[in-house]
Amino acid sequence: MHAILQVEDIEKYYGNKGNLTKAVDHITFQVEKGEFVGIMGPSGSGKTTLLNCVSTIDTVSSGHIYINDKDITALKRNTLSKFRREELGFIFQDFNLLDTLTAYENIAMALSIQKVKPKTIKQRVEEVSKKLNIEDVLQKYPYQMSGGQKQRVASARALITNPSLILADEPTGALDSKSSRMLLDSMEKLNQEYHATIMMVTHDAFSASYAKRILFIKDGRIFNELIRGNHTRKDFFNQIIEVVTLLGGDSSNVL
Repeated sequence: MHAILQVEDIEKYYGNKGNLTKAVDHITFQVEKGEFVGIMGPSGSGKTTLLNCVSTIDTVSSGHIYINDKDITALKRNTLSKFRREELGFIFQDFNLLDTLTAYENIAMALSIQKVKPKTIKQRVEEVSKKLNIEDVLQKYPYQMSGGQKQRVASARALITNPSLILADEPTGALDSKSSRMLLDSMEKLNQEYHATIMMVTHDAFSASYAKRILFIKDGRIFNELIRGNHTRKDFFNQIIEVVTLLGGDSSNVL
């Protein structure tokens, strides 16, 4: 298997000498092509900082991050935005859709920026919309859609450029339980049937149970790792709860 993401001994500090905080403390791991990896940890554990470093939104203090064998920690600022646009897809908790654009236009925008031909854009939007079952909302504006529909539109936008890696930041955080399940089913389908490589940060054990592997972060370090293997999602969920309890998380609020 080919490693899409390689994180090698990264550290991230915030503040100055008088008040220095180490948010990420010598983390090393990799994500293979076609994997669905979850990142979990209590508030302040460093999981969001880790995601920000992988997404090129933030920079590491030391260490290296490789995506498709390219060292993104060495890229200049003027090439980072192009790399981010072409290699990474993002699914945010608050959707980040543009209110003045239809679902179709929100999804198509990334391809328009890349100057892809309109005929090709139409074809690819239709393909990804079918995968995520949102064909009936393509001409609607965000205010006309449910939370679940908006998040699936956001997922389509993340997938439309065929990115090497999809990064999801608490994707179900703003959704009700039914919409959360629909989104997670869609992400699982993208991973299983279309081999999308996904790294998802979540505090929610139910969401995490859809992943194939979980990395638990505590105090900026990898505390534990769970691999789903042949376990059912229900069994994997129970294993996750056990580790969350060890981490000191609130296992009573995981659904």
